[in-house]
Amino acid sequence: MNKPEMAGKDIVGTKTRWPENGAGSLPDVQSLVDDRNIPLERVGIKNIRYPIVVLDKTKKHQHTVANVNMYVNLPREFKGTHMSRFVEILNEYQGEISVSTFSGILAEMKRRLNAQDAHLEVDFPYFIEKQAPVTGITGLLEYKCGIYGTLSDRLDMALHVHVPITTVCPCSKEISLYGAHNQRGEVKVAVRFDRFLWLEDIIVAVERCSSSEVYSVLKRPDEKFVTEKAYENPMFVEDVARCVSERLRLISEITWCYIEAETFESIHNHSAYAMTTWKKGELCHLNL
Repeated sequence: MNKPEMAGKDIVGTKTRWPENGAGSLPDVQSLVDDRNIPLERVGIKNIRYPIVVLDKTKKHQHTVANVNMYVNLPREFKGTHMSRFVEILNEYQGEISVSTFSGILAEMKRRLNAQDAHLEVDFPYFIEKQAPVTGITGLLEYKCGIYGTLSDRLDMALHVHVPITTVCPCSKEISLYGAHNQRGEVKVAVRFDRFLWLEDIIVAVERCSSSEVYSVLKRPDEKFVTEKAYENPMFVEDVARCVSERLRLISEITWCYIEAETFESIHNHSAYAMTTWKKGELCHLNL
């Protein structure tokens, strides 16, 4: 008995099989009208891991892996945005992320997604080779960095840098017959700028505002040096925040700055914290 003739027929359950000759023949559900009359400030993709290349002051370029968020605004009349276009735009730039390419990526997001506002957040680990202070042994130290940008009527960009530090408590040193409690800490800095700015310049400025820098490799002579240096340079978390504010004001490219200093106290069950902001042109009551 011959089987029924099926040539030329598409049967996949009860659903229509759409032609394979391009997306133009497929329905565009995202572009349908939404009647709830609620605009959305940000829609897009979040937490996509992506290899990127960033500028390195010493080695020209550094390869790293970023965590990327990409958003645009969605007018109230549209049901959704086209998520795949975000990744397409990222692929077209082949992971070359810098201050100079950021504005182009944002402009392309606005154009391709027909949006008024575009937002791009790129967080990545950045590594600097540091020499131990006495033996000169080198090791890589990680800094959490990021570039954040928004393009609407104008471009707004900021660099974000997290710098690990060490502090020794001035009060503990003053009231103790010997020794003083010390702890690691972290300074978080966000800056706006009007000219190109190296991440390394921000990092160096912050590290000089600690009792001692943090290193990845220390031999015994280095450890002795770092311990004694920190002991001779005690700092409250308030001292750190004020010192960073002073030093960053000396970097002429910076136009606005946000500073958070936090020390993870070794003898308390809490952290110590200080925060300050400034923008170019404001009076500073600190001694520069």
